[in-house]
Amino acid sequence: MAKILVATDKPFAAIAVKGIREVVESAGDELVLLEKYGEKAKLLEAVKDVDAIIIRSDIIDAEVLDAAKQLKIVVRAGAGYDNVDLAAATAHNVCVMNTPGQNSNAVAELAFGMMVMAVRNFYNGTSGTELKGKKLGIHAYGNVGRNVARIAKGFGMEIYAFDAFCPASAIEADGVKPVASPEELYATCDVVSLHIPATAETKNSINYALVGKMPKGGLLVNTARKEVINEAELIKLMEERADLKYVTDIMPAANEEFAAKFAGRYFSTPKKMGAQTAEANINAGIAAAKQIEGFLKEGCEKFRVNKS
Repeated sequence: MAKILVATDKPFAAIAVKGIREVVESAGDELVLLEKYGEKAKLLEAVKDVDAIIIRSDIIDAEVLDAAKQLKIVVRAGAGYDNVDLAAATAHNVCVMNTPGQNSNAVAELAFGMMVMAVRNFYNGTSGTELKGKKLGIHAYGNVGRNVARIAKGFGMEIYAFDAFCPASAIEADGVKPVASPEELYATCDVVSLHIPATAETKNSINYALVGKMPKGGLLVNTARKEVINEAELIKLMEERADLKYVTDIMPAANEEFAAKFAGRYFSTPKKMGAQTAEANINAGIAAAKQIEGFLKEGCEKFRVNKS
């Protein structure tokens, strides 16, 4: 019998925990819950004798991995996994997975909620604009990007996408216009929706030069990662161009400066809310449990994100 820990400082919904428990116990394994633990010491104690861990935004670093002597697999319930030290996991012979696609509709819907709010001047009573007929740029055409494109069709938008790893033919098959570079995407589109991961190549890549190519009245929407934004350069650009707006689901380090300088042109959620729906919560948690059982019972590594 394997021992599976759900370690969530920000807990799953009760119905999601129930679904996780059903998956784990029907496979003959034991489920242990560690919720709202606050102190890292509690996590270090809890991982000592577990075979698998399900997390959300919780940090799994070398110290945690050192403490987890029996650990075989960590699954991040969600798409992003930069809260897990992949090199340390590989060194400890621990498999790391994410659950891609489970939160994608929730994030895409939030992106559109933020777009509508921004083009309607944050509902301040003044006349705004419509999304219909506007050119939307999707920066990274993965699971979330595809859902954004699907919703954008209902709004009657003209849709473009750039993704260095997705064939143009796949983008065209969805009725979306592929472009050859980020520069072309930003120069073409009235609204750009960001969906790139935070990697060595993408960190600080959304900068003065790139966003500065956007047409007058441009809107940048970030439901991806804080680290991809060059905050100092974006502030400089927005100081120079009073027509630009920025809305984000990841509060910048310079949030207070953005808010003070760009009232009516800037908004950040108080905490990351893209995946904060009941449906996404349930989907990601249950998918994590199923992936753990598939790995432990059958050796399935379909969603592995670190080296084996």
